[in-house]
Amino acid sequence: MIIPNKPQLTAAEVSELQGLAGEFGVEVRPIQGASQSIFALIGDETNDLLVKRIEGLEFIEKVDRVQVPYKLLSHNNPLSKEKHLINGKELGKDFITMAGQCTIDYKNPNYFYETAQACKEAGADMLRGGVWKPRTSPYSFQGSAKSLDILLEARERTGLKVVTEVMELEQVKLCVEAKVDCFQIGARNALNYKLLEQVGQLTAETDMRVLLKRSIHMGKIDEFILAAEYIAGNGNPNVMMCPRGTQPGMDGYRNYPDECITPLLKEKTWAPVIVDPSHSVGKAKYVPHAAMAAAAYGADGVIIETHCHPIKGMGDDPKQAITPEVLEKLIINMQLIAKNAREIRAAAHR
Repeated sequence: MIIPNKPQLTAAEVSELQGLAGEFGVEVRPIQGASQSIFALIGDETNDLLVKRIEGLEFIEKVDRVQVPYKLLSHNNPLSKEKHLINGKELGKDFITMAGQCTIDYKNPNYFYETAQACKEAGADMLRGGVWKPRTSPYSFQGSAKSLDILLEARERTGLKVVTEVMELEQVKLCVEAKVDCFQIGARNALNYKLLEQVGQLTAETDMRVLLKRSIHMGKIDEFILAAEYIAGNGNPNVMMCPRGTQPGMDGYRNYPDECITPLLKEKTWAPVIVDPSHSVGKAKYVPHAAMAAAAYGADGVIIETHCHPIKGMGDDPKQAITPEVLEKLIINMQLIAKNAREIRAAAHR
């Protein structure tokens, strides 16, 4: 990992650095944070002469040979010092809530507009809305690009930034063009490394965020973080980790709730953790419990399916969306739990 001694390098300096690395058959890839640019070495970075020559450049502070497999997302990386703001709140200090419908019904857009406004009034910080939806059955509604305009209109009406799921390259391109604020990579694509690379590349050097859900059958914690490294390593370090339950499931719940991995993630990476309690438990009556547990475990926030009229919703909304009235009370309690949990953790580490 190449760390410059100033926030930004000039085009000439970047060219000089890339040329030097190229002499050793190594690629230099820029990673742009909010206040600091760094450069990843792609290839054999063990050559001592290469390291010495790079460190000899007057605009380079040092070459940091990161020992963990995820170089960008480790706590030792300068990116760990970046501040992450959503709706004016700093992740890690303030608990944030993303809320909205699982699926946008383009034939009934007013349902989404009503829900969006209600979520804002309930205290949500970001609006979720499914434009395209992966479905187990090929005969189920798969979403429609027409819903993207509805999502953008809701953003305009509420002033809230928006998050939606992308599943393939053309959808990514459409969302980049539309300046969608946050791209969700769902559980089915969490190990689709080509898609992760494409999202990283197409959103590089932007303030667009990526919410990476944990794979349905995800293995070790390192595997989850390394999946996020594909996005960061291809140019976009604005990654958030999203536990959402795994398989095999637990009797009575949709999946096996995994908000408990939050402290493990926090030990290994600086990336914010946003838990999805809706898919974790799969029933509206259990969602508040899982959401409050996420706050207690130290999550930076949650993403919760919410609908003004769940029974009239599409996709998963009828069974697992909570109402804005429940959301409002839940947000108050989650923020209080998160505050108390931070104070207890701070006291335990003194």
